[in-house]
Amino acid sequence: MSGTFGGRSGRQGKLSQWLRGRRPKEGAADDGGRETLLLAAAGAGLPLAPAAHPAPGYRCSCDRVGCPTPARHPVSFAWQTQSTTDRAQIERWARHQPQANFITATGMVHDVLDVPLEAGREALQRLLGAGIEVGPVAESDDGRMLFFTLTRGTPEDEDEWWPCELDCHPETMDEHPGLRWHCRGSYVLVPPARLPGDDDQRVRWVRGPEHALPDPLSLLEALTDACARHGAEADHPGAAWPLRH
Repeated sequence: MSGTFGGRSGRQGKLSQWLRGRRPKEGAADDGGRETLLLAAAGAGLPLAPAAHPAPGYRCSCDRVGCPTPARHPVSFAWQTQSTTDRAQIERWARHQPQANFITATGMVHDVLDVPLEAGREALQRLLGAGIEVGPVAESDDGRMLFFTLTRGTPEDEDEWWPCELDCHPETMDEHPGLRWHCRGSYVLVPPARLPGDDDQRVRWVRGPEHALPDPLSLLEALTDACARHGAEADHPGAAWPLRH
């Protein structure tokens, strides 16, 4: 964490020390540091709630026949009010549901800009090369990269909240094959998470939650450029597309 996060200072050193010194309690379910990573995300201000997990045969642990988003959705319909950063609650969930994935609810503290993996990798390289502050970034083996940012906010006057044509909600995921903007009413899987399939597919941190959340607008141009370029290359293989500066 850099010097400030959400008005709090000095978090980077404290969080880094906590991550280094944290050890799972004896007897606790902690799949490769799962609980530690979840608590680190919550400690950085990302509200969490339990989610479904993969079942054999590309199925979901939920009871829904033909679940359209296996292992990628919350287990409770009340996930928005259930989501929390409370350490004790997250420890209870993690230990009582050792196979569960977790989601983080967007639009309260943070948003997520969700892009195709190759476009995200290109944009991340450009942003870091330009010295632009990039926050936490996760990579999913289903071909997506997630950029965690500050939320656009939830003003008291709902008329002042500005919508965006890129807004993505769980039920509209297929409508946004390029850039998806997860804000109020949406969620994403938070690392570490497991995805359904024969292979060991996961969601993992590329840059952890110790990095401060940036303004989404500072990343948006690089991400939209990369998405447009990769979309054009998919339509016209072999074509050369200039980088915008």
